[in-house]
Amino acid sequence: MTKLTQPFRRATSEDASEMAELVNIAGDGLSLYLWAKSAPPGQSAWDVGRERARLGLGGFAFHYTVVREEQGKVAACLTGCPLSDAPPPPDGEIPPPVVPLLNLQSLVPTSWYINVLATFPQHRGKGFGTELLRIAEAQARDAGNTSMSLIRTDVNTGAQRLYEKNGYAEHATRPIVKEDWEHEGQNWVLMVKSL
Repeated sequence: MTKLTQPFRRATSEDASEMAELVNIAGDGLSLYLWAKSAPPGQSAWDVGRERARLGLGGFAFHYTVVREEQGKVAACLTGCPLSDAPPPPDGEIPPPVVPLLNLQSLVPTSWYINVLATFPQHRGKGFGTELLRIAEAQARDAGNTSMSLIRTDVNTGAQRLYEKNGYAEHATRPIVKEDWEHEGQNWVLMVKSL
């Protein structure tokens, strides 16, 4: 297991609120849309996201997550694991917006997949994303993976610059399935880096 030192640490269930917000940032709002669709009566979309994070459920579970603190508070996070270890999709029907993401992941089944890389807006431009990418790559090497993968939207040019600067290249695209999710992008972009 990759050793972490401050300002980095493993996430805990106490980080559920920050994790839910960062997951939603990383997914350009798709997470909140999906949580709203699954929220039972009396619960908000945010309630669902925080509960999933608190219980360690799904692809952004705290045991897969590293947080970067700034002045004792979560400023950014990274969630990733080998795709072979990734949790299966939720029981029942896979939501249509998730299908193209799973399709892209199937193209790189032996890679270390970065599911979430996000920084709160007030902490952007400080290099936290690059720091977390280095940690992800160390985790991948420790696990014996020889490649990294991640998915971004075609309109997230800030993420594109960060990933290209760190050696990731476009590998494949799939159209975004929006349903009622409001998003200006047209395609999901799978990016890959060899280690």
